Amino acid sequence: MSGDRESTSFGALKGQLQDAAAAFAGGPDALEGILLGLVDDVDRAVREPLEIFPVCHHSPASAVAMARRLRAKQPKVVYLELCEDMAPLLTELRNCRLPVAVQAFAGDVDGFPKEWAPLSVVAPVTEASAEYQAIAYALDTPGVELVLVDRSSDHVFQWDGRDEQPQEEAGPPREAEAALHGEAVGVEIGDLRPRFAELEQHLLRHGRVRHWSEWWHQYVEVPLGDSDHDTYRQVMFLIGSLFRRLAPGEGSRLRVDEDRERYMWTRIREHLAASGADPADCLYVCGAFHAASRVAEFGVRGDSGTFTISPRTATAWQYGLIPSSHAAIEAQFGLAAGSVSIAATEWAKSLKRTRVRPYVLEGQAGKRKSAAKKAAAVPAPPAGAPADRLSGFLRRPPVLDALDEAELLGWSVDIVRAARRSGYLASTADAVAVFETSILLAGMRDRAKPTPYDFQDAAVTCIEKDVVPGRRDVRRLVEIMMGGDRIGQVGYESLPPLARDVHDRLEPLGLRLQQRGVRRALLDMASRPELRACSDVLWMLRRLMPPGAARPIMGERRLGERSVQESWDLALGTHQRALIELGYEGVSIEQVLEQRLRRAAYGPGATTATVLAAVEDATLYLGSRRLADELGTHALKVLAAERGVDGAPEVLRRVRGLLAYYRTSEPVLPSWIESFVKSGYAHYCTLLPTAFRDEDATAGQVAAMLGFLFGMEGLALSLGCDRTQLELAVGQSHPEDPSKTALLWAAQVQLGTLSRGELRARCDALLANPLVVPAYPRYLSGFVHALEPVPGLADVVVEAVSNAFGRLPDAVLLPWLPLLITTLRSSAAELAPLLIREAGRIFPGRLAALDAWVPPWRTPPVAADAHRAGPGGHAPRGAALLPAHPATCDAVAELLGCTQDWSDAGRSGDPGGSGAASGAALLTAHPAACDALAGLLGCDEGWDSDGGAGSPVRATALTARHPAAAAAWEAVLARA
Repeated sequence: MSGDRESTSFGALKGQLQDAAAAFAGGPDALEGILLGLVDDVDRAVREPLEIFPVCHHSPASAVAMARRLRAKQPKVVYLELCEDMAPLLTELRNCRLPVAVQAFAGDVDGFPKEWAPLSVVAPVTEASAEYQAIAYALDTPGVELVLVDRSSDHVFQWDGRDEQPQEEAGPPREAEAALHGEAVGVEIGDLRPRFAELEQHLLRHGRVRHWSEWWHQYVEVPLGDSDHDTYRQVMFLIGSLFRRLAPGEGSRLRVDEDRERYMWTRIREHLAASGADPADCLYVCGAFHAASRVAEFGVRGDSGTFTISPRTATAWQYGLIPSSHAAIEAQFGLAAGSVSIAATEWAKSLKRTRVRPYVLEGQAGKRKSAAKKAAAVPAPPAGAPADRLSGFLRRPPVLDALDEAELLGWSVDIVRAARRSGYLASTADAVAVFETSILLAGMRDRAKPTPYDFQDAAVTCIEKDVVPGRRDVRRLVEIMMGGDRIGQVGYESLPPLARDVHDRLEPLGLRLQQRGVRRALLDMASRPELRACSDVLWMLRRLMPPGAARPIMGERRLGERSVQESWDLALGTHQRALIELGYEGVSIEQVLEQRLRRAAYGPGATTATVLAAVEDATLYLGSRRLADELGTHALKVLAAERGVDGAPEVLRRVRGLLAYYRTSEPVLPSWIESFVKSGYAHYCTLLPTAFRDEDATAGQVAAMLGFLFGMEGLALSLGCDRTQLELAVGQSHPEDPSKTALLWAAQVQLGTLSRGELRARCDALLANPLVVPAYPRYLSGFVHALEPVPGLADVVVEAVSNAFGRLPDAVLLPWLPLLITTLRSSAAELAPLLIREAGRIFPGRLAALDAWVPPWRTPPVAADAHRAGPGGHAPRGAALLPAHPATCDAVAELLGCTQDWSDAGRSGDPGGSGAASGAALLTAHPAACDALAGLLGCDEGWDSDGGAGSPVRATALTARHPAAAAAWEAVLARA
């Protein structure tokens, strides 16, 4: 700034640094430039007419200094480093229990790559943060204006590409609370951490600490806790300038930081010009890294017009509050585990020690009414050039706090008590050991008073030893004891309309669903019909939210089925973030579910199975026939565009379920499903020959195609399809894979072009060929898959497996057996139960009967003459069947339309009487009926020579023509 006069406040300090640089470096060089540049940055920031208040994110020292300065200065305008589009949401903080995070969310992006969606930006707020003090002061003090000046959420992604996002060094989350922010990008105030890795390692090594959070607590938090305002500002300016000047290179991250500083100062000058506010009555709260800025736009008199703010994209952003936690903040911003909890404890201790009254939003959950308005303002120091406080602070030896034995003893007793509750064999001796070890570690690290980090190391050393018996280790127990992983909660009034609607609709359950933890809900819809609406909401929440939010214990919901009683484990308070983000997608869960179903069905990667699943969900959860018909019609288009068979098994399963549902619940089938069956029949007939030859198509997929064709054949033929198309498709199929070959044989058996005897002969030929025996398990895999389209082949498959075990020698069978087991397990595990049931039906149920058991396929066929000859070898057995059961014959005659009565000869059963028996005459007079009845009983024998039309024994016409049918009827009547 050319108009500023050169300050002499830090002249003495600059001279000392020049002498130090010459002594250490042997002459003027880069070290002198860095050291003098640090002082220049501090001098520039201190002399700015608009007071800059540098802060560190979630720092108790910054929060105490902020509360003290706000009471002294009473600024009329507070400029805050926070996304400017989040301003309307800050008033909702009073309805929440901290910590919470202000969130900007965009589900649909316009102007960003589609793969980035959804976009999410969060800014966590805790009680021990300077930004919360500024927000509470500005919102509850009349006449004070709060202005957010940082880049918008849209610019966060405009400037920071996903590939350039900084990778945090935090380890994997240990508990679910660490993932409360999800995949959101964090925006924080005061990111103070060295970006020069060697510098950080140097500070940690010489400070004798393990991580950066411990170094900051020991060398910044504690010394600045009781310092005055000018000392605090100058030290924070110095630290920010040091980290800024030692940042490596001019990478993209530094470029973004400078653009943010230009953005903020541009917004500040715009507001000052528009409002006419005096800079002396304003306060600018920003991170110490940005406070020591060197951009040309710095200050209220910086260069104007040199930086142009780019317009926002067309992305529609939605805003809300989500619960946060100490662990989530640590995980997202790369802080040490437990550091935020320890900071909260230090904040409470600092308030008691300094007697500073913090600002608290009126109505804040869990807080008493703030006394900020009643407190008298402390007069601000007179205006003028601030004195040099850095020299005295840097020369001052560290203040050694006296050992607080009572506090350390309380910590030691509490950690032993917590360890015993978690399963550790801790005792009073361990408490004494922790107490003494804490003092020892603090002494080794040049501090008289053990810090919480010293105590944590001592507790791990003395209690944990080698084994961790409980769910939590000792380090985690210390973190909980020091303040716990506090988890925030968004109040009902600050929830989006969808979340409030869900809580209102679940109110009949009588549970406190906003609290964290699992609540058990028991729904008896028989005695309380009003709970059916709650059940509908819970099933939709199960479909939309993470698995643990709504978990059914008893009851299920399937097509055509509704449970009368249900039991649920509900954790909506634990998954409050997911419920809030549902509110960004719509105003009701029905609307959100419909949008998701449409998005899944009409997406670029949608398959026929995906669309049918959406149809099923629309019917199951929404009960919407309109949406189901719309999505079902779209499934026809998707099916017509598919050229593969990857989704055939899922399509078959979905269509079967939908058909079964519509047939039992609708008077007629929907037009779309009739069209789908008709189109699917033609579609899979067309793809069948190609699928048999395609190496990428599995046997299960081909079996699913055949299952669709054979299972839907009756409906498809009634709708106008031609069975010849299926016969041609099977005839054109020439597979080379053994499993698909077995599938083809099964299809031919179903179509009638291959008999069961021929199929058995082919299986025997496979076992007789030594060259084919190694591939026999793959044939069996195909046969097992064939049970999907042709379940009647179960006995043939059992026979094929049994023949293999019976005929193959051990030298061949034992190496071959593992391949058979793995093939069946990997390829046909879901069809194995059908095969097992059939084997249980065929094989004897007791081990003693196995030796004398003869397999059915080895039983010799019964000769036809045995059915025709009677017990004496004279009259056939069937000749006495009709006279012995006249009522049955009368019923059959009435069914066929015959009204003639029985004759005496017929009743006497005399075949040699003067007239023919009436029963024989009935059968002879109606041969077509006799043929139909025989076909119904599965008998395909032709007319016997002894039972022709010229036979003298007319009563034996049925037996002579269809001996098997007569035997079957006789058996049925005998059982009756």
